[in-house]
Amino acid sequence: MSAPANIVDLADVASGTKPVHVICLGLSALDQVWRVDRPFAGGSEKIKAVEYGTLGGGMAANASVAVAKLGASVAFWGRAGNDAAGHEMKSAFTAEGVDVENFRLFPDGRSSVSGVIVDNSGERQIVNFRGLYPETADWLSLEAVARASSVLADPRWVEGAATLFREARSRNIPTVLDGDMADAEVFERLLPLTDHAIFSEPALAAFAGSAEDKSLAALARFGCRVVAVTRGEGGVSWHENGQLHRQAAYAVDVVDTTGAGDVFHGAYALAIGAGLDVRAAMAFSAATAAMKCRHAGGRNGIPEINECLVFMRTKP
Repeated sequence: MSAPANIVDLADVASGTKPVHVICLGLSALDQVWRVDRPFAGGSEKIKAVEYGTLGGGMAANASVAVAKLGASVAFWGRAGNDAAGHEMKSAFTAEGVDVENFRLFPDGRSSVSGVIVDNSGERQIVNFRGLYPETADWLSLEAVARASSVLADPRWVEGAATLFREARSRNIPTVLDGDMADAEVFERLLPLTDHAIFSEPALAAFAGSAEDKSLAALARFGCRVVAVTRGEGGVSWHENGQLHRQAAYAVDVVDTTGAGDVFHGAYALAIGAGLDVRAAMAFSAATAAMKCRHAGGRNGIPEINECLVFMRTKP
């Protein structure tokens, strides 16, 4: 599998000679993870954990960390409560070099948190609290969009995504939508504002009635330049200019796929912001996500750009 010709343009991003700035808007969550050394038994019981940790998560949040680790400038725009979880998430962003000027901690809000129990076979039980905060987006600093090379949003903050995408469209800045599971009215509102819509298979099936490639062409009615679906080890398919295209997945020894889709979206927004064509952007994103899957955790193992370029040149 050879790398597309203009993929080398990303080396200029890594060297700093081609500045790229990405805005990622949407969900930031905090996962509290307990690991136990036996299978779930069910019923009421007290279980001793052998390991505990807290991990930052969320689609757009993970995408922003991916952009930062790849070496580009990035800002995360989102909401949390002015609580312990919100401050922990904000500190984690700052440690990764993510701009958090538009990540607001609301005094009367409550952050999105999940409790996760993982047993010794890898099975998980998850309880999620989505968080409570205002839906309005009139506090966003939209003048900051002027310096963006591309913008990305997930569907968890619809008003924020629509506000960001409208502003980006007015400035001819490409918009990328992470098409994860959401109600149909969410996509009906956001897709007309989207240049590059990249769905997960479950989300495409739920919205379009099928996850088959033919559904991509049907969604062209919304006017997106690109409509795509990621299929894990099945690669990615996309519809562009009336034609269907495919990018194979890169074969790696998979340790953990957590966050791979988020990393794919962050890498894609970076590549489009750097001016790559869609085929090159898809190849780069597939390689970045594959390299992340060799490591446990949603944010571990994300490569630097030059590491990814070497991987693409040497991987068959």
